[in-house]
Amino acid sequence: MEMDQILSELKVLSAKKKAGTITPEEVEKQKALREEYMTIFRSALRGHIEGIKVVDNDGNDITPDKLKQVQKEKGIHGRHLED
Repeated sequence: MEMDQILSELKVLSAKKKAGTITPEEVEKQKALREEYMTIFRSALRGHIEGIKVVDNDGNDITPDKLKQVQKEKGIHGRHLED
């Protein structure tokens, strides 16, 4: 399921919960949708963070070594395992 669809369904269920008309099945569906949303969100955030390259004012790459290693493993920013 896509993020927009998950958010749309969560909005509907949230409104039902606020109105006091949510069923126990819908409560379970809401929990599952929240978990799915967080999984997608974390994955996207991790992808953004892993793609970061830190450069100082002089143009020197000062990306932390731990992040450089992840980038090497994934071939990001032209980093290679043999470097």
